[in-house]
Amino acid sequence: MALIVTSHRTSREKLQRRYADAYILDVTSAGPDPWVCFSPFYPHGGIPVPFSPGLVSASVEGIWQGLKVFESMDVDPSRFTITNMTGIKRSVGEYGKVLGHRAGVEGEQLLSYVEARRVIYLPSYRWVLEHRLQELLAELMRLKAEKTVVLLDYETNCNVKDVTRPLSHAGLIKLYLEGIWPTM
Repeated sequence: MALIVTSHRTSREKLQRRYADAYILDVTSAGPDPWVCFSPFYPHGGIPVPFSPGLVSASVEGIWQGLKVFESMDVDPSRFTITNMTGIKRSVGEYGKVLGHRAGVEGEQLLSYVEARRVIYLPSYRWVLEHRLQELLAELMRLKAEKTVVLLDYETNCNVKDVTRPLSHAGLIKLYLEGIWPTM
């Protein structure tokens, strides 16, 4: 059977019509247990912060937002400790233009969006898949053996090289289960 990534915003009725004989699983921060655990916002804890020896984050999104640098604000390690999946994001409206992501809390190098996706986001999300989600990944494979599995995500961009749109973590789950971890 297949793994399909589609929009969380699609109505339940439309999803049921389109994927009548499929498991439809919401892997967003709004999803039900246990599938919400795949959200980058989920507080698994103990996730190593790239380029920051000894520092860990509760969530992948905490790392991504914590290492982001704006015109009027540098890194914000407090994002690493957020465990309620809210208030993690930092906005352009509040801090000005994003300049890049710092290569570590104490790092001097400012990474481009493409480079940050490659050396911060992808390794952090993969770490969670490999160290926190093996049982759920096995369950996804079991379900996939029975029938098609549809993964719902807010983003549907599964191409890591397409930096015009945010990356779908559901797409990363799909690629991981297919044995194709992306490189840029």
